[in-house]
Amino acid sequence: ALSAQARGARRIELCTDLSVGGVTPSHALIRSVVQTLTIPVNVLIRPRFRVKPGMTGVSGRKNRHSGLDPESHSMKGFSYESFVYGEDDIQQMIKDIDYCKSVGAAGIVVGALTPDDRIDLAAMRRLVVAAQPLPVTFHRAYDVCTEDPFEALEQIIALGCTRLLTSGQAENAWEGRDLIRQLVDRAADRLIILAGRGVTPKNIESLAAAIGAREFHGTALP
Repeated sequence: ALSAQARGARRIELCTDLSVGGVTPSHALIRSVVQTLTIPVNVLIRPRFRVKPGMTGVSGRKNRHSGLDPESHSMKGFSYESFVYGEDDIQQMIKDIDYCKSVGAAGIVVGALTPDDRIDLAAMRRLVVAAQPLPVTFHRAYDVCTEDPFEALEQIIALGCTRLLTSGQAENAWEGRDLIRQLVDRAADRLIILAGRGVTPKNIESLAAAIGAREFHGTALP
């Protein structure tokens, strides 16, 4: 985090276990990073990764926009099932959000899906309310959601989220650039599209020209 700050990052998304798409860090780490950095720290709110009982991770359904199998762990490191939460999960997430607010986090990064891989509006409303007045970024659960991508965008905006982190429902942002460009155009000034996954110093200029986004997310920047 300190290295990213020193090299020009304008904001940090704090998480652990990137191999599974990231989970919520310990409270001690959250407090330490928020208190140490001078740039904003947004915290990922996601319970420990696990596949729930009865879920296989393979449903045979494909994303209607990209044709990719949204349940492929090898493609994205997570599946839609990774973002299906029960009541205990939601309660833990709200507690983590409350803690983040208490130590001065700048924002919350979260996403929730239903068992039929659509945006869980009921859960998200609770999480967004819990986060107030902090801004909420809807994360890459969007990329494994089978909702029509533009309908899902409108739902995320209606929930009150301020950003959408996405690879354009593709393996990486470059491959998803066509959808990202459309999302940027449709969102206009209602929500910021944050392009992420596979963004590097070598491709960021070409990607920026292709999609028209103002913000980029990655672990290899600048």
